[in-house]
Amino acid sequence: MGSREVFRQVRYGSDDQARWPGLGNVVHDRRRAARLTLAQLAAKTELSQSFLSQLENGRTNTSLRSLQRIADALSTTATELLAAADSTPGSVIVRAGEGSLDQTDWDNDGSVRSLVHGARELRALEFTGGTRRGEREFTHGNDELIYVVSGTITVVASGEEVILSTGDSYYCPSGVRHRWWAHADDTRTLLLAVADGLTVRRAPHGPRRTGLPKPL
Repeated sequence: MGSREVFRQVRYGSDDQARWPGLGNVVHDRRRAARLTLAQLAAKTELSQSFLSQLENGRTNTSLRSLQRIADALSTTATELLAAADSTPGSVIVRAGEGSLDQTDWDNDGSVRSLVHGARELRALEFTGGTRRGEREFTHGNDELIYVVSGTITVVASGEEVILSTGDSYYCPSGVRHRWWAHADDTRTLLLAVADGLTVRRAPHGPRRTGLPKPL
């Protein structure tokens, strides 16, 4: 891990610390449950053992990219880890100034914040920037809606590349491998989806009403 990456990861904003004070404990508990040592987790994530130790002990923060690596190694998702560490999981309001995470470990690559507290059935994320996030592909168990609040993004899904601008949206069905990235640092993008691990069940259709009287 390079020195600049370490510098980016040890920066800890007060809002981040207030919203996810137990993130290190959550990572520690999940690692122990998976029966992984710090050295083994470091090898799986390609993150340094010292960084992981500092994260578990609450002495450093993490970018979304690094948290996704940790989540992959622990067979979960970054949003699930954040939900488990949320300081007010029952709150129905997320204020504009509440904590966010850097998207990557590089300078000026935008941020992401969850628009819901705790483990909810709806996953809602707000991304600012993200010009370098197109390197990673995602596949979800439920459908996902990508909406561009402002700016322009590129979405690649099922071999098709499309450009979306302010007000455009993209409906990505479950199971479709996809990736996307912003064209500028001030781009704002919303991602909405049913939380991973939940199954959407549709109520069975009842008999259709025709409005006609039943025959005698």
